Amino acid sequence: MMKIIISPAKKMKRDADTMGCHGLPVFLQEAETLKTYIKGLTYQEAKKLWNCNDRIAELNFQRFAQMDLKAGLTPALLAYEGIQYQYMAPAVFEDGAWEYVESHLAILSGFYGMLRPFDGVVPYRLEMQAKIHLGDCRDLYRYWGGKICQETIKGADTVLNLASKEYSKCISPFLPPGIRLLACRFGELREGKVIEKGTQVKMARGEMVRFLAQNGIEDTEGVKNFHGLGYQYEEKFSDNNTYVFLKSDSK
Repeated sequence: MMKIIISPAKKMKRDADTMGCHGLPVFLQEAETLKTYIKGLTYQEAKKLWNCNDRIAELNFQRFAQMDLKAGLTPALLAYEGIQYQYMAPAVFEDGAWEYVESHLAILSGFYGMLRPFDGVVPYRLEMQAKIHLGDCRDLYRYWGGKICQETIKGADTVLNLASKEYSKCISPFLPPGIRLLACRFGELREGKVIEKGTQVKMARGEMVRFLAQNGIEDTEGVKNFHGLGYQYEEKFSDNNTYVFLKSDSK
């Protein structure tokens, strides 16, 4: 089976109306530990952890003060509002697409570890690169270790990496032999080099998930057929570990 990994988004919302949750995150206890840690921080310590302005810090300081990880839940795939999720548009998925992502898609999270699309979550802020001081752990990579990878790859022979480096670092060092990690690059050709632009990459990642889900793509050959937003697979720049998609007007 091919598993797909994606990053979360900083901006989140509550949506209890579009679709119900199917359960709680597998690492709920670890999230509870992080919640307790963050609730114990002063406002200034929390703001430094989040690396944000006062408006965002005040919102999230209040969120953590009142947080209940088992109440007021939103399905994880509907809870994030970033560019990637806007282009994925899961709220208008058809039933077959939801069934596909339920078995193939994993959202990597600094707070929850790994989320399945229907796991019930609450809004939070905690990037994977955040620095914590929890026991012997000085960052979230140490806190999570290989747990996220172990859970994500269950039943998989291939991991399609549509996550940022910040999040894919939770997977790549822990992959056992025999499981293929396949990255996708979305860019433009400039003077013979593939140039990626952050916002466009996020858009393309969302479109890619939508394409895979709508078409029920089960293998890496099918990934090559993606042509959303004017991208096309380019074998010349690709290899067994990386598929490169270029804007058709840049070649």
